[in-house]
Amino acid sequence: MSDTSLIKNRTVAIVGRPNVGKSSLFNRIAGRRIAIVHEQSGVTRDRLNAEVTRGEDRFELIDTGGIGVLDHKSAEDTIESGILDQVQVAIEDAGLILFVVDVMRGITPLDREVATRLHEAGNPVWVVCNKADNLELDTQAVEFDEFGFPVYAVSSLHNRGVGELLDEVVKALPEMENPTLADPLRIAVVGRPNAGKSSIINRLVKSQRVIVSEISGTTRDSIEVPFQVGSGDAARHYKLIDTAGLRKWGKVKEAVDKYSNLRTEKAIEHADITLLVLDAAEGPTLRDKKIMSLIEKAEAGCLVVVNKWDLADKLTTQRQYEEALRRELPYLNHVPILYGSAESGFNMKRMVDAVEEVSRNISTELSTGVLNRILRSSFEKTQPPMVKGRRLKLYYATQVGVRPVRIKLFVNSPSLLTEAYKKYLQRSLRETFGLEGAPLVLIFNRRRALEDNR
Repeated sequence: MSDTSLIKNRTVAIVGRPNVGKSSLFNRIAGRRIAIVHEQSGVTRDRLNAEVTRGEDRFELIDTGGIGVLDHKSAEDTIESGILDQVQVAIEDAGLILFVVDVMRGITPLDREVATRLHEAGNPVWVVCNKADNLELDTQAVEFDEFGFPVYAVSSLHNRGVGELLDEVVKALPEMENPTLADPLRIAVVGRPNAGKSSIINRLVKSQRVIVSEISGTTRDSIEVPFQVGSGDAARHYKLIDTAGLRKWGKVKEAVDKYSNLRTEKAIEHADITLLVLDAAEGPTLRDKKIMSLIEKAEAGCLVVVNKWDLADKLTTQRQYEEALRRELPYLNHVPILYGSAESGFNMKRMVDAVEEVSRNISTELSTGVLNRILRSSFEKTQPPMVKGRRLKLYYATQVGVRPVRIKLFVNSPSLLTEAYKKYLQRSLRETFGLEGAPLVLIFNRRRALEDNR
């Protein structure tokens, strides 16, 4: 066995050459079908993330595309090169790497190359011999001892040995920290009056904690409701903040309505995550655009819930609705959109999963080495435009905060940055790291290089 004290975090990455069953193993461990499983190699293009709960333990599981080549020069196209970037991100970020091989095929030359790369990376690695459907195949796994890593024989298809592997993984991971116990994540549930905000909170906490009424404007103040996902040490703690529906300031007459508006805006300003509730039958309005602009300004994580979908699904499809919604609210490009019904309970479980995903994304910590490599690659693929005869140059980048994710880039001159190029860099980072629903704040600082002084 390898020294488990070297495992630095609770992230487990699945890597290996194409078509060894990585996605099947990912789905089996995650307990639900997330990754596409297909005989054709190379189906998984991007890395997939899932949070796995086993007993009172949680860890993050990452699936990656198959490693068909080991250097960018040999990559046939930009997609294959992108897969290599994703795999490298996973290898550098992971505390433990599950190197999946096909026990029926035995050791291949590419397996040996991957093993060499993993030895160079220095992170703890376990070899998972997949497709060991019987005891006879289990004995063939001994062949992979030559790689110098611990070896486990499993069959993801028949669920042989996967439970035992998971038990070993959980025991090997470092002690779990739960920062949300002392500092619960704040989720502001916002939207126009009567969109169903209070009903959604009541569904989530499974009790009538907030007064629900068909009379518009029942909630006059911001109400905090404790909310917990999971149990024991693995539980994630939240505070759901039910807010009054934001009214147009020009129509606010009474002092109490003015106070409600101010409290709602303050709730958005201090939220870690905002859950924007839309009325499916009415669609987005100018009020929703105003609320979204407040969310953007507050740099809060965001999830959009299209409530009362059972009243609208006969009139349009989710795809048509989403296309129209993203046209009306461009800021939603990176924001998950969920369709549900607080009254019937439709998709409420998926809403909890989506909230969990956004909460993880806003707290993501990016590897400095990988971050710089991805940004430099982006600069090389598309150079910044010339501004007054000069071009933006990147020297170094580092993450300086979470909730939201903040990245500081040291450049020759921030004045050379255009808004279009800033958005391009944000898109490049999102394509690599995901971060759905999480704001990505790029801060550009001037740093003199020797060449600037010549």
